[in-house]
Amino acid sequence: MKIIPAIDIIDGKCVRLSKGDYNTKKIYNENPLEIAKEFEDCGIRFLHVVDLDGAKSKHIVNQKVLETLASKTSLHIDFGGGLKSEKDIETAFNCGAKQITIGSIAVQNPEFCFQLIKKYGAEKIILGADCENKKIKTSGWLEESNQDVIDFILNYQKNGIKNVICTDISKDGMLQGASEDLYAEILDKTNTKLIASGGISCIEDVCKMKEIGCSGTIIGKAIYEGNISLKQLESFI
Repeated sequence: MKIIPAIDIIDGKCVRLSKGDYNTKKIYNENPLEIAKEFEDCGIRFLHVVDLDGAKSKHIVNQKVLETLASKTSLHIDFGGGLKSEKDIETAFNCGAKQITIGSIAVQNPEFCFQLIKKYGAEKIILGADCENKKIKTSGWLEESNQDVIDFILNYQKNGIKNVICTDISKDGMLQGASEDLYAEILDKTNTKLIASGGISCIEDVCKMKEIGCSGTIIGKAIYEGNISLKQLESFI
């Protein structure tokens, strides 16, 4: 199972939110590269980067941060937040993203996204299935749709998607454990490589994600708050 630390960016700084609420912003480092290098030095190979300014603005904003992280580390970066157009997506790839995560645009313009999957290949595109009470939310989690998360994933699976990041928004940043039941249901009903995101609070939660069959786990606040040490993650790396 891939261990994927998260770096969320606002104003070029490494931050974390609680339940996606921008008013709960906490800055952990003003230089995201320092954090990324720390991960790299511990043997971590993957990094999940979210442009929170981009998610709110509906276009890529922090591409310079992405470019710095990609050019000054060897980390395999997946990037999301504000990728609404072909230009945004090309910018993300040109700045060094190995994969991109499509979230809001996947809800609002599925035909466009199906074409992206064909153009770039399924391994380059990750579906971001961010939900609350199993309903997909968009635009930095500020807007709710009526789409059921499993139906949403199944529709994209039919159109070639292989990798899915699912975030239970009610758990994100709360350090109260991940949504085991939700992830188990998704794994049972779909045939995707599922990356769990949101709520990881301790190393036992990471072990549970591996046990239920997740292909990866994104870890954010638990690392920044010291609940999980990079040393503890070595056995997974």
